[in-house]
Amino acid sequence: MELRVEGLTVARGGVPVLEGLGFSLKAGEVLVLRGPNGSGKTTLLRTLAGLQPPQAGEISLPPETIAYGAHADGLKAQLTVTENLMFWARVYGTGDIDAALSRMNLVSLRDRPAANLSAGQKRRLGLARLLVTGRPIWLLDEPTVSLDTASVGLFADCVRAHVADGGAALIATHIDLGLEAEILDVTPFRADPDAARVQGAFDEAFL
Repeated sequence: MELRVEGLTVARGGVPVLEGLGFSLKAGEVLVLRGPNGSGKTTLLRTLAGLQPPQAGEISLPPETIAYGAHADGLKAQLTVTENLMFWARVYGTGDIDAALSRMNLVSLRDRPAANLSAGQKRRLGLARLLVTGRPIWLLDEPTVSLDTASVGLFADCVRAHVADGGAALIATHIDLGLEAEILDVTPFRADPDAARVQGAFDEAFL
């Protein structure tokens, strides 16, 4: 199981934001994306997740290996914590949600509607979805937003367990999660400055 990227160019609104990017991510590895806001980390993750095509280059990975955690938590507000996790477990063909509830400290909230959760609790539930996908490669975009220190620790423990079990994780984050990880700074791969000035017309929240 390996994610391999060669000569990749990714764009937002047709404007290149990163170009000539190459790296690999193997089983048991964590790779942390770094770079200033607007540098293209989200665009890269969306491209790797198959939500938009690359402008150039190759992305090689086995089919049905990616689980993508974006800025949005992807929850159904009217469903309970349990019902949300059961929905995703059925989508991905897995069944057991008890471990996910326990590892993200959601057991006491299992019958609460998602609409009644705090921002941090919603984020924990959103991350718990990763644990029921059965997918080996996690692509995570600022996963610790809204989490307190204890919850960040829970999440880091989940990543450690995931990679120890043969999984891999690519994480865009500005904080130190205390993980054994390689760092990929996307700054050297930013596209031509003239194109970057044009991209200012677009919403940098999506870059």
